[in-house]
Amino acid sequence: MEQPDPDLPAGLDKRDWIAGLERGVGLIEAFDDAHPRMTATQAGQRTGMTRTAARRHLLTLQHMGFVAGDGKLFWLTPRVLRLGQSYLESARLPRLVQPYLQRVAAGTHETAYLSVMDGDEVVYIARNGPNRNMSTGYMLGARVPAHVTAAGMLMLALRPEAEVSGWLATHDLTVFTSYTIASKERMKLELARVRAQGWSISEQQLDLDSRGIAVPLRDRHGALVGALNITMPMGHESSEDAVARVLPLLRETAQALRNLI
Repeated sequence: MEQPDPDLPAGLDKRDWIAGLERGVGLIEAFDDAHPRMTATQAGQRTGMTRTAARRHLLTLQHMGFVAGDGKLFWLTPRVLRLGQSYLESARLPRLVQPYLQRVAAGTHETAYLSVMDGDEVVYIARNGPNRNMSTGYMLGARVPAHVTAAGMLMLALRPEAEVSGWLATHDLTVFTSYTIASKERMKLELARVRAQGWSISEQQLDLDSRGIAVPLRDRHGALVGALNITMPMGHESSEDAVARVLPLLRETAQALRNLI
């Protein structure tokens, strides 16, 4: 009996796997704020490739316009943004939810979002609401650590308990403000509370002037597909008043969408 290839992704036939494509995407993802420009050697070290293989992939990406270089260093070009824009323009979920976000924004006078989890980060894939001159809003496609947002904490809390425990055991809780939950024990209690009540609020954990409130978005089978959330400035409104003002509409909207997803 043929043994499975340990290097092959689970569930994928080796005839259907294009290793070069996986490596090319991996190289694009290897660039970040700590590594905005890299040599082929550095890129290879971050992706598990030899310098020669990394250089060939980088030169191919350069030919395609996704990477630029000066003969030694390589960096990403704005063309990479086309990949994310293609998702935002073609995916069904953001287009379906958009008019409902408009109603939430009109009913609360706040900015409403649809967010999903990608790994350990929340990604905002649809939004509607006022454009304030403030730092509490997120652009489409913005990625934020899950543990400092209402939507992220909600989606973490609704994972199976064993998965939540595993996540806490293997992740550091990066601190952004004096209000960020840095204790894993406290985070465990907070996630349990969020799971029990079925919604989440996060205040000043990422930004001192930001409050977020989120509810789960489920499909007709009850599967979690994302979160509907509102982000607002702290202002002079108490937590209790903010929740009383926006939570009923968020819940009503999530319920209305359930039979459409």
